[in-house]
Amino acid sequence: MDIKKLQAIVIDALEDVKAQDIKVFDTVHLTSLFDRIAVVSGTSNRQTKALAASVRDKVKENGGTILSIEGEDTGEWVLVDLGDMIVHIMQPAIRAYYRLEEIWGEKEIKLGAAKRVSQRTASEPQGAAPKKAAGRHLTTGASSGEDVAAKPARKTPARKVGAKTAATRTAATKTAAVKAPRKTAAAGQPAGKTVKVAKTKTAVVSAKAAAARKAPVKRAAPKKKAAE
Repeated sequence: MDIKKLQAIVIDALEDVKAQDIKVFDTVHLTSLFDRIAVVSGTSNRQTKALAASVRDKVKENGGTILSIEGEDTGEWVLVDLGDMIVHIMQPAIRAYYRLEEIWGEKEIKLGAAKRVSQRTASEPQGAAPKKAAGRHLTTGASSGEDVAAKPARKTPARKVGAKTAATRTAATKTAAVKAPRKTAAAGQPAGKTVKVAKTKTAVVSAKAAAARKAPVKRAAPKKKAAE
């Protein structure tokens, strides 16, 4: 039996016989022997025995198992062992002396939540599987008996990581080239190499002619006449 259903049945059985100060604790983190402990008070020996009998009968009616019941002969402290849950039914003086809440009371379970579980399980037929809430895509047309298929998930286009990265790098390179300051030549230093261009033949002839015109003309000395 489910532990939540078991604890709800136990709480209902104890409340039917007017149990006082019902406390239920979660002990999963403390021991592997059982998952829940219930500690309740009965005002007399007769009430403690009646509480134990009510728990026993309720659990059996719902298909649970009773492993053992101890302390019924005196009625001061009756222990009902349900396997996954232990129920301690004690008179107030015995409960105040042993203080089981200080040992097992680290995680207390709220009785309101446990009772809601009890009401929900009681309304469902035994052996019925819990109903699952239908998705939004199945609600349309469900009342008319039509089977509505779930829409396939949309495929998102794969991103071109390589092309995008290359384009980004190219843009960054261009930006850096534009923003980079141009290097200016230092004063007194040539900006680049000087290339010598050969003169054409026409220029050479013209230069020689100009030089010949500027040079002084040497006149030849007159020849002496032969002796007569």
